[in-house]
Amino acid sequence: MRIPGAALVVLLLLLAGCSSPGHRGGPITLRFQSLAWQQESVTANKDLVEEWNATHPDVKVEYVQGSWDSVHDQLLTSFEGGEAPDVVHDASDDLADFAHGGYLADLTGLLPARLRSDIPESSWDSVTFGHGVYGVPFLQEPRVLIADATRLRAAGVRIPTPEHPWSWAEFRQVAKRLSGPGRYGVAWPLKEPVSATLNLSLSAGGRLFHRGADGKVRVRFSAGDAVVPRTAHDQVAIDHSAPASTLGSGGSDTLPGFFGGRYAMVPLGFSYRQQIVQQAPEGFRWQVLPAPAGAGGLTQGVSPQTLSVSADCPHKKEAAAFIDFLLRPPNMVRLALGDWMLPTGTKALRDPALHTTENGWATGTALAARLRPAPAQSVRGYAEWKDKVATPAYQEYYSGAIGLGELRGRLEKDGNLVLARYQR
Repeated sequence: MRIPGAALVVLLLLLAGCSSPGHRGGPITLRFQSLAWQQESVTANKDLVEEWNATHPDVKVEYVQGSWDSVHDQLLTSFEGGEAPDVVHDASDDLADFAHGGYLADLTGLLPARLRSDIPESSWDSVTFGHGVYGVPFLQEPRVLIADATRLRAAGVRIPTPEHPWSWAEFRQVAKRLSGPGRYGVAWPLKEPVSATLNLSLSAGGRLFHRGADGKVRVRFSAGDAVVPRTAHDQVAIDHSAPASTLGSGGSDTLPGFFGGRYAMVPLGFSYRQQIVQQAPEGFRWQVLPAPAGAGGLTQGVSPQTLSVSADCPHKKEAAAFIDFLLRPPNMVRLALGDWMLPTGTKALRDPALHTTENGWATGTALAARLRPAPAQSVRGYAEWKDKVATPAYQEYYSGAIGLGELRGRLEKDGNLVLARYQR
């Protein structure tokens, strides 16, 4: 069949208009925004991008460096401006509003069975909103106690293990025994108090957020929610086994005092071990201990790091394939070692490199089965609740400005007013 010249031109233009944006017969380009910041982690991510590009000439990935400090606002701006990266690195507790806002693609049906089955359902729960899956959880970080091994042994205290952890009451007693003039048993770095308090409270049976039969979430502060904050508060105000000066500090701020013998223990995220390895003075002996256990045992909340696909990405299938490549078990191990965290994948968790006693890897890996989605994972309005209500309330309670009753009242009354606006 012959097509007139003018009609042929129109047909070609229509076909060109149907081509995928950025494709037009050439290789597809995907923008991958990574939040890796430790040098080992940045190197691992960049190496994997290079390996993908070397074996996938039709789908090129461009590495874009992001920052944890500004990721929420930066992503919101880029989503609304239509300039979001195709593959988005974030944390699961930051996804709810993006998922409900239609900014992230539902990955149901895009992910291979291998990846779905390798990651436990408890981890998938952290990225499931409604009936959709809006990210792949791949790294997780338990909170542990980093301890001065020499001081623990000199005090003759029982050394806890994942099989026989301290209770919260025993932890308080041990901290008192390790204290003395100018020295403290523990330092609580609570510059960001909300996630630390809520996640550790799962071990004591605390939940704080409760979803009713109507599907709406409300704040209810129970006895289990009080155990962790009361322990830290009393260590500062009553036992004097913890200094008030670190309550406004970040984890890194406590390390010089820890190395100098001022604090015998510091509750920190598992990844802080890298800083300790790099900064500890020669001969300093330290070890990783499990966080205390309560009515919920060693259970604690985590907000896994996640990989998502932007809803505006024109190549969602290829983006999902790239995520699958990044999270093959050997690659997931590389990412975990680079970030000094735990992989979510069951096959990666079995890697011998994650079970060595050196630098406390085995202690952290033993906690993996007890990690659960952070209590606030699916709560719409959590970010505002945290910033406007919970953070100032916990800070004032820990500093002694308000009591436990006032803390409960503000979290419940003021907090529920905030959450109600998001659940109309």
